[in-house]
Amino acid sequence: MKLNPTRFLVPVLAAAAAFSTATVSRAADPLVLISSFATGTNGAIEAFRLDPKSGRLTHLHRAANVENSYFMTVSADQKFLYAIHAKEFGAKEHEQVAAYAIARATGRLTLLNRQSTHGSASCYLHLDATGKTLLLANYSVGSVASLPVRKDGSLGEAVSIIPHAGTSVNPERQEGPHAHCIITSPDNRFACAADLGLDQVLVYRLDAAAAKLTPHDKPYGKTPPGAGPRHMVFHPGGKRLYVINELTNSITVFDYDPPSAVLVEWQTISTLPQGFRGTSACADVKITPNGRVLYGTNRGHDSIAAYRIGEDGRLTLIDIVPSLGKEAQNLAITPDGKLLLCANLSGNNVAVFRIDSETGGLTSVGPPVSVTSPSCIRVLF
Repeated sequence: MKLNPTRFLVPVLAAAAAFSTATVSRAADPLVLISSFATGTNGAIEAFRLDPKSGRLTHLHRAANVENSYFMTVSADQKFLYAIHAKEFGAKEHEQVAAYAIARATGRLTLLNRQSTHGSASCYLHLDATGKTLLLANYSVGSVASLPVRKDGSLGEAVSIIPHAGTSVNPERQEGPHAHCIITSPDNRFACAADLGLDQVLVYRLDAAAAKLTPHDKPYGKTPPGAGPRHMVFHPGGKRLYVINELTNSITVFDYDPPSAVLVEWQTISTLPQGFRGTSACADVKITPNGRVLYGTNRGHDSIAAYRIGEDGRLTLIDIVPSLGKEAQNLAITPDGKLLLCANLSGNNVAVFRIDSETGGLTSVGPPVSVTSPSCIRVLF
């Protein structure tokens, strides 16, 4: 019997084309990197593929022996990841920040180098808009620092190391400075640092080309006494700063003047439901890309508070929903504003929620994904 090779070749080619399309589609889906805040082999950075339609996370790769990677940030071109590295978090020995190259297709990380943070309990990392400066906050010693980023993505030694000084009204938590966050202003001329121990948002002038911080000559912003400012986010409009307060479970709204970098506080609103009498502490705050909705996490109440942002910047509570795990630590919103991911640190899981485009309300898209001690989430599109 004579065989027609085309008869068999066409289906094979069709199948190959379908497989190729599916592979490209999967690789084009967002890459999600999640840090496991743990020591030894339990410490890791997990890579997942996110299906934007279903919200499903599919595991790709696990970078092990990444110890106590409490916080991470990603370069604007999404080629490099920077993560805290510490054998013992918060000890006397200075910790490190590690630079990695990211393989987008597989989620694999290649270590480039590590540099000292010149502090302990290093808890926040942020890249300036040019990608030339990495900023960090050291909680235990109460300092901020800046490191230059080389062209190959690796890090140079710290250029600026600036200690904070002072106390506030809570004798147990505010006996000294505790820098908890540092971010750049929308125009990249300044850097704002939230210090939990001082109830202050300090402002620095930023020379990105030199990776240098200089204290600003204008007054710092002040949260209410005992608030304990932790994380911050600028509104996309650039004229307001939202600060989540760990100790009083609240969010403070500041007007921000871009030319002078002066901060003026004018609203503070609770993140907890009325009548709650348990123990809780806030952690993270994020705003949707369209600037309409803000979310904040409660650890203890184990929830996510959602607020509508008015035209004047004022926050109005939409809802407070369960985080679907214990100790809601960190949030990430996809760039299209459709999904929100929440890392439940002691709950050992990451929950995915769909964001209602009209109300900003959150709806779970399925069971949370198991991740050991997740502390930070980064979404790469």
